[in-house]
Amino acid sequence: MTKLFIVVSALLMPVLAQDNPFVGRWDFNVTANGAAWLGVTQKDGKLEVWYQPTGGNVYAVKGAKLEGSHLSVPISPSTSWELDASSGKLTGAQKHGASSIPLTGVRAPELKRAAPKAWTTPEPLFNGKTLYGWEPIGNPANSHWTVKDDLLVNESHGANLKSTRKFTDFKVHYEVNCPDDGNSGFYLRGRYEVQIEYEPLTSNPPERRIGSIYGRIEPKPELPRTPGKWETFDVTLVGRTVTVVRNGVTTIDHKEIEGITGGALDANEGEPGPFYIQGDHTGGLKFRNITVSVPK
Repeated sequence: MTKLFIVVSALLMPVLAQDNPFVGRWDFNVTANGAAWLGVTQKDGKLEVWYQPTGGNVYAVKGAKLEGSHLSVPISPSTSWELDASSGKLTGAQKHGASSIPLTGVRAPELKRAAPKAWTTPEPLFNGKTLYGWEPIGNPANSHWTVKDDLLVNESHGANLKSTRKFTDFKVHYEVNCPDDGNSGFYLRGRYEVQIEYEPLTSNPPERRIGSIYGRIEPKPELPRTPGKWETFDVTLVGRTVTVVRNGVTTIDHKEIEGITGGALDANEGEPGPFYIQGDHTGGLKFRNITVSVPK
């Protein structure tokens, strides 16, 4: 009888853990503010909550409180997310003093897909002559993207740039020259940033340095830093599974991207999305030979 009780209890534990309707990964399109994300796990009766704001990096939230079907998440000393679970969604508001922004979170899709058996021949996304196939995000007057000497150049701090085409699964190749103290990013489906930076090492931990999935996955090994020189990136994304090859070295090998990164265009993770390149941090970055392959 004792052995049977232990076996049954062990089988029930995962089910009981799933009874908490907040456990899971949640995508939020925050009105006028962009995209955000929550990751909620439960262990030994305690919740662990990770929060991805619309900008910056994902971080663990301290002091989240669960009372019945209500979850309070203090995302800053003066701001909280007040959420209720119902019908497979999280609804509520972001509270900051007397102001309130409505919130609705949906479960993030699993995106578990097998790698395709074959890929198409790489095709150019940048023709080296014009900005055809790319457009600034926001006010075009704020864009400093141009073509010089067959290169895609961001002359100074300004607008971000996105592809007019959208993609689901792909292999993308690009070559980038990032100056010393430069900062940019190359976004996959407009939601997951492959970091580009040559800021002082003290400015960023490994998961926010060049070649990382920003704030989510650090590159291993960490390659020598070569500001002002051309580098190659080959990135494969199938569902949530990402592989990054930098300068011929695999630095992220079939890792799962848990959720969106800061600066995501939206939180619609199950949908195709564009590539986009950050131009709103610093100028001086150059790109060339941007190509893409998709599943046959």
